[in-house]
Amino acid sequence: MTVGSQVKSCYSSIKSVEAGLSLLASKTQDVETQNKFNEAQKIVTTVKEELKQQVTQLAKQEPQYK
Repeated sequence: MTVGSQVKSCYSSIKSVEAGLSLLASKTQDVETQNKFNEAQKIVTTVKEELKQQVTQLAKQEPQYK
């Protein structure tokens, strides 16, 4: 597995985690728990955005990673 495909796989996984946290936050009744899920989702969203930049950068540097 190439570095590019590993980063893309990680990006896909983090998107799934983000969606899962959003779903959990919407289903919970406890406000404190809901806030914790939303806080975790914000952190995961930041990581996802940074990974997306890495995928783009890899594609520019190494055409075979597209």
